[in-house]
Amino acid sequence: MILDFKELSPNHVYHTLTQTVVPRPIAWVLSKTAKGTLNLAPFSYFTAISSDPAILMYAVGQKPTGEYKDSVVNVEATQELVIHIADSTLAHEVTQSAASLPNDESELDLLDLAVCEFPGSSLPRIEKAKVAFACKLHKVVEMGELPMKLVFVEVTHAYIDDEIVQLDDKGRNKVDALKLDPLARLGGAEFASLGEVFKSARPK
Repeated sequence: MILDFKELSPNHVYHTLTQTVVPRPIAWVLSKTAKGTLNLAPFSYFTAISSDPAILMYAVGQKPTGEYKDSVVNVEATQELVIHIADSTLAHEVTQSAASLPNDESELDLLDLAVCEFPGSSLPRIEKAKVAFACKLHKVVEMGELPMKLVFVEVTHAYIDDEIVQLDDKGRNKVDALKLDPLARLGGAEFASLGEVFKSARPK
């Protein structure tokens, strides 16, 4: 099968990309409205792009109304956010947090998710998440015909559950990927857990 993307609708392109660029990590983004309401939403157009500075990027689309989703509106207003890496046991909470709620209602209340203090951040983090990044806004780039906003954020602090990390023989943090068991996004309504981990050495 050969697909000519110029002949496909944006919806067809989306479904093709999301079913072939897999698995994708999920940025579970906690932000705060100007009035102080906490917002939580998942985004799977997400990756790390730089380590000096430590920059992550996630992409945000629009609501059916044509307005941008609350996450990017909040982040542009407050300049801060917390990105969580959810594990497979939180799949229900992650998917349910994608629901469209009024701006003054919090997904945290809907899902009864507890938060706790996050040293280094004025925002809290989700207590059950094994990894969280306190971030400040770096840049927002709007692109495409739809359009989308690419949100570039700089990591200032990271939380990693002590149960999944230890020092390697070079004194670096080594996260046990199986203990983290990050939730991965596939196409449609499909997700995946990590499964098998194997090694393949890079050439020298």
